Amino acid sequence: MSEQAQAKSGQTTEDVAQFSTWTGTSGRLIGIDAGTKTLGLALSDVTRMIASPLETIMRTKFAADAARLFKLCNEHACAGLVLGMPRNLDGSEGPRAQATRALARNLNRLSALPILLWDERLTTALAERMLIEADQTRKRRGEVIDKLAATLILQSALDRLRGAPLA
Repeated sequence: MSEQAQAKSGQTTEDVAQFSTWTGTSGRLIGIDAGTKTLGLALSDVTRMIASPLETIMRTKFAADAARLFKLCNEHACAGLVLGMPRNLDGSEGPRAQATRALARNLNRLSALPILLWDERLTTALAERMLIEADQTRKRRGEVIDKLAATLILQSALDRLRGAPLA
């Protein structure tokens, strides 16, 4: 990401076709599972077929968290971000969804990278179940659950993006 891209403000959408128009059809994406204590991150391949766990950022101050995220975006030449949107099971939005929208707005002020808000209902529960089935210890589950949830969020979005018409 160039300095010029960082100087522009970005845009956020929940529309897959719009996001696809903004990012094109290739280039890595970073998936984010934003919790109150951590940011779980996942990274796609350049062809956007496969999501892989990347890392977990322990949240401190927004500026430090954003700096680490954008450093990773630079290192991997990312075209955009997929941010998990924590909706309630009935589809409504609560305080966590409002915090996620605020995070997207704050990231948009720092970078021109487009952000796709992606419904993440039950991804953390699914990640937990997968880790239990893999017989991971509670300690190990705690170490990897956030980036595994981010991987599930990103993979789901990648699957949908492959079927998205370009506007």
